[in-house]
Amino acid sequence: MLTPANLLRLPYTPDLTEGGIAYALRSLTHSFDRAGVSPYDRLRRSVASVVVELAFRRHLSQQNIPFEVKASAPFTDRERYDVSLGGRRCDVKSYLISHRSQIAEMRRDPSVLLSAPALVPADQHAGDGHLRNDIYIFGFLAGLIAASQADLKKAIETKQPHYLVHAMPEAWRKPPHWNPLGALTLKSDSAEELLVEINGQDEGREMKRGVISLPPKTKVAVAESFYSLTSVHIRRMADARVGIKCEAIKEAHVILPAEWGNIWVYGLEIFLAGCLSYEEFGRRATALAPNSKVFQYEHTRVKNLCLPVSSLKPMKKLFEI
Repeated sequence: MLTPANLLRLPYTPDLTEGGIAYALRSLTHSFDRAGVSPYDRLRRSVASVVVELAFRRHLSQQNIPFEVKASAPFTDRERYDVSLGGRRCDVKSYLISHRSQIAEMRRDPSVLLSAPALVPADQHAGDGHLRNDIYIFGFLAGLIAASQADLKKAIETKQPHYLVHAMPEAWRKPPHWNPLGALTLKSDSAEELLVEINGQDEGREMKRGVISLPPKTKVAVAESFYSLTSVHIRRMADARVGIKCEAIKEAHVILPAEWGNIWVYGLEIFLAGCLSYEEFGRRATALAPNSKVFQYEHTRVKNLCLPVSSLKPMKKLFEI
């Protein structure tokens, strides 16, 4: 049974978000569009997840706890790596808490986390690649977001970091035929020069990046060859549309000023709550139906397996392995 004293509180630093963004952008190569789900909400959750994982690794290093980093089980995600402690793979399940009232409460009185559910999507738990002694670790990131245009403007005015990205449609991210996209051209209708970074893949499906300077209202050809285009990044708010055209896709893709998402997560503190083996979690957990209201979410989107956080084992037990 966990107590508040068992909760491990880790500091946040901006480099953790930078690492999370790098991973989140790579994840676009295999993610799927879901009706009613904003790609930028999904990207921010991915950023937050990596923030917690990187903080966990940093804590292990600082405490001189030996660990290995191994390729993750899901074959669809070549970029994903898990920590292995004592030969046991650790799967970190983390949740972004971004409501100010909840953040204030959990930082003032971390015991509120003990009654939150430790959630694992049922389909993930049932998936291939698990071993009985794999370890689930459950963590929470207290962090703010600036998702709306008004919040983003405030963040920029107060010189807070931000990262503006546009996720390309699935036809561009995962074209049905793996051929070159052909000649790529970009055009900005802005009255000022716009620096644009495009991310995609090459013939060997390795990530590829290009930076293009777009003069006002001028078509610019991209010299490099891309086989997919996953996202576009700009360093300042756009005040006009940006168009992208290629030979392989007939219709040009136009990005309106409101169609950029800020995926920077403004972390405050990280809580590692506790852990449990894959086998024990599966034996003790109960099912939680979709659309359930829990501490982490207004409503869950999928069927989950869950246990109260208070019933997990302390992280100290895992470190002693």
